[in-house]
Amino acid sequence: MESHGKEELKGPVLHIVVVGFHHKKGCQVEYSYPPLLPEEGHDSSSLPEEWKYLPFLALPDGAHNYQEDTVYFHLPPLGGEMKCVYGVSCYRQIEAKALKVRQADVTRETVQKSVCVLSRVPLYGLLQAKLQLITHAYFEEKDFSQISILKELYEHMNGSLKGTTLEGSQVYLGLSPRDLILHFRHKVLILFKLILLEKKVLFYVSPVNRLVGALMTVLSLFPGMIEHGLADSSHYRPKSSVSEDLSMVECVPGSEDFVSVSVTDIANATMELVGESLDGKAVPQRPAASEGDNHHLRPPSRTSPDSSESDWETLDPSVLEEGAPKDPAEAAEHPETFDPEPGIPITVQPQAAGGQGGVTQGLVSGLEEDQYGLPLAVFTKGYLCLPYMALQQHHLLSDVTVRGFVAGATNILFRQQRHLSDAVVDVEEARIHIQDAELRRLLALTTADLRFADYLLKHVMENREDVFLDGTGWEGGDEWIRAQFGLYVHALLSSALQEDNERLLADYGSPFVSAWKDTHNFRVWYSNKHPAMAEISSGHPFQGQYSVADVKLRFSHSVQNSERGKKIGNAMITTSRSVVQTGKAVGQSVGGALTSAKSAMSSWFSNLAQPAVVSSPASPNPDPAHPSLNTAN
Repeated sequence: MESHGKEELKGPVLHIVVVGFHHKKGCQVEYSYPPLLPEEGHDSSSLPEEWKYLPFLALPDGAHNYQEDTVYFHLPPLGGEMKCVYGVSCYRQIEAKALKVRQADVTRETVQKSVCVLSRVPLYGLLQAKLQLITHAYFEEKDFSQISILKELYEHMNGSLKGTTLEGSQVYLGLSPRDLILHFRHKVLILFKLILLEKKVLFYVSPVNRLVGALMTVLSLFPGMIEHGLADSSHYRPKSSVSEDLSMVECVPGSEDFVSVSVTDIANATMELVGESLDGKAVPQRPAASEGDNHHLRPPSRTSPDSSESDWETLDPSVLEEGAPKDPAEAAEHPETFDPEPGIPITVQPQAAGGQGGVTQGLVSGLEEDQYGLPLAVFTKGYLCLPYMALQQHHLLSDVTVRGFVAGATNILFRQQRHLSDAVVDVEEARIHIQDAELRRLLALTTADLRFADYLLKHVMENREDVFLDGTGWEGGDEWIRAQFGLYVHALLSSALQEDNERLLADYGSPFVSAWKDTHNFRVWYSNKHPAMAEISSGHPFQGQYSVADVKLRFSHSVQNSERGKKIGNAMITTSRSVVQTGKAVGQSVGGALTSAKSAMSSWFSNLAQPAVVSSPASPNPDPAHPSLNTAN
């Protein structure tokens, strides 16, 4: 058998794999073509060490609760120049008594198996469409020893997909931004900005098909991300022993600062202490200019035990954005020296307006970029994308070589370990749970952002009944939505290049922009020249003077998506119903409702008249129960 390096030359599909559940051995590989290990046979259950989690990814937790399901997952490269391996698995189960040929080891009432395609191209939807048909035919045989159909699948896929370019609508097959916006509404923009900040984001819902669909649809909003931005998104090493974990720490520059958390396990919650000094006080962040690139590997600070957990946002009655915060001077004023790798200093010179500074050597993303420098290098340097994460991979949440992740899970244990994530996205309820009040402040949508989100939602709502939209429509369609987010990113990057850009960037949220400029993806992009950016207009796509409509928009946004706002809304609804039922607002219950509404509205407008307060480094920690009082937008 030829080596893996030669296998990939034959076509985009590397292997067809069948994973089954054995009553004694659990999930295991039953068949692979070509063999996963060249020296083994097709029916060997042996796996490369890097792919030891494959059976658990292909046959997900709780699969027995569903007749069929589909999984997208990522595997690390096996070596050489090979990049991320993209897996698509179709799961089905059948009653054992329906089998024509029942093998001796089938002792349960049902037989559960998954058929997987391991590919070197991220054509998730296209691979799924072909795989579902073959999986159905494979099960219809009712004899799992008939593997010729799987060999034919391998040859067919490599023949039909060879030379397929990662451009066009086929890359996004099965990913619907329209459905995402209808479900998450304006919070789609929150998710977008959360990933730009390279935070630890965990998506949670069941079944897996819904989970991976939502997660990958969010990523499809980033220009070029699915096509070319995930090549390094699965570079992790499976956990086998404590000694291995310690050896991994030794190879990470600057990791000596947090060796104590290198072997954190499921039940270990010591990560909550990271980011605090020994006396319990928060450690102030250092300016980006004083840090090397490896500071991004440090686990983010966690919320204090007495902070309140809530949804991502709290009621913020502010209508007018404050001025930009006093950030440390950027490269336009003070040249910085970045050090992403030992011995490779990069000096950024002052830049001219509308262009980028001279760079002695730019940070290398390793990705295939377009003329605008996209996709952004988000999923590089230890920031992982795992559309589905098996329970056996739980250690990656606290692995010191993993600086962040966007991962999907169906097991409740992941959701319960919230201290290991910055944000937990409940797909079922369309809620984004963030414990840290400061992060919620960074993600608060500005008025311009709200206009953008409202613009998207209105166009999607207006065209939701258009049966021809998916095929021939434009405004409000999936491609149109991705184009709008592309415009958003281009304008944001263009604004970051201007000399006097504080006012331009304030429309995106000054606290957010300040944090984003300290991320790996921004520093990589900023350190390289992209002449095509001169053609992009700077400023937020929805910048402009504030109006009464903006007040209504922010009021509606806050009422619908904050605890205080919901109380106001519920009080108003109760009052309205009581008036309709009785004809007049009398009686104890109605009076109580009116009093509740009056009190809530009085509190609302009192806060509306108060200017927002920006907390200084010397001031006490913001009150987590009222983060809006410490908000600059």
